[in-house]
Amino acid sequence: MDVLARRAAALLAVVVLATASVSRSGEPTDFELMRRRQADTDRIWRTASSGYMRMEKITYRSRVDDLDIPAFVFLPNGVRRAAAQPALVWVHEDVRGHLYENYIPFVRHATALGYVVIAPEYRGSIGYGRALYDAIDYGGREVDDVVTAVDVLKARYPQVDIARTGIIGWSHGGMIALLSIFRNPTTFRAAAAIVPVTNLFQRLAWKGVDKQRALIDPANRLGGSPSERRDAYKERSPLFHVDKLAIPLLVHMAANDEDVNIEEGMELVDALRARKAALAETKIYERPEGGHTFDRKVDFLTWQPENTPDQRDSWERVWAFFDRHLRDRGEPPVN
Repeated sequence: MDVLARRAAALLAVVVLATASVSRSGEPTDFELMRRRQADTDRIWRTASSGYMRMEKITYRSRVDDLDIPAFVFLPNGVRRAAAQPALVWVHEDVRGHLYENYIPFVRHATALGYVVIAPEYRGSIGYGRALYDAIDYGGREVDDVVTAVDVLKARYPQVDIARTGIIGWSHGGMIALLSIFRNPTTFRAAAAIVPVTNLFQRLAWKGVDKQRALIDPANRLGGSPSERRDAYKERSPLFHVDKLAIPLLVHMAANDEDVNIEEGMELVDALRARKAALAETKIYERPEGGHTFDRKVDFLTWQPENTPDQRDSWERVWAFFDRHLRDRGEPPVN
């Protein structure tokens, strides 16, 4: 990509990210515009994939209903080896989000290491029309949408060793990753949750019950507030399911996080350290540049990570963690 094209892509990425921010604060009024912007995002991903990995855009049916779930699939370049490849289910952040362009360098690196990556645009995601948007089911069927991606890998991608599938998610996506492994203890071999949402009771109390309910549950699928529907909110809060952890888990938190406040994050970290020390690896970053998004900040002109010390440390730990649990010993990168 030449300099002008990179600048255009960078500007477009900023616009798309701004659109996502608007969608978090109010009902979008132009779904067709959001579709066009998603098409632009897809083109950026295709351009950024060229020479690094093979990208496919697919749709699959969620295992819980007839909803079609769009997904990105990224495949390593190079000659296909006889040995099957490990896979990662990549869960984007934000209640109203999608696979943002700032994931580009990290997905590239994953495929360079030999991972097949599938990134579901689960219900509630932006850019795919009203039906997917209005189907939002916070901590509910969106988790099933994500877990169904494993069935898709098994059915459509025979090069994947389904027994070596991991899952990684950020923020709201980190919450989905945690709920996925707690509800499906044998589906994944390892998981990473970066700055994940952990406790809906505390989160709503701190950030405003009415405001948060309007964001996460506009159709009232939870059936009321936390005080009215305690069991429903408990079921969708990862903190209360720590004892179900059955696979290795990596969790990173940021002490200066203004979204998932450290007081919320530490509840999960303390529970894991006390009750699942043999399975859980946890780290608190004290004041990482970027706070909540410290590990995902990139230069949109070059698609390179900002490479701050904390960002670099976090990703090194992520790749080392998955290397231990998902890749065969002595297995070389494919690119």
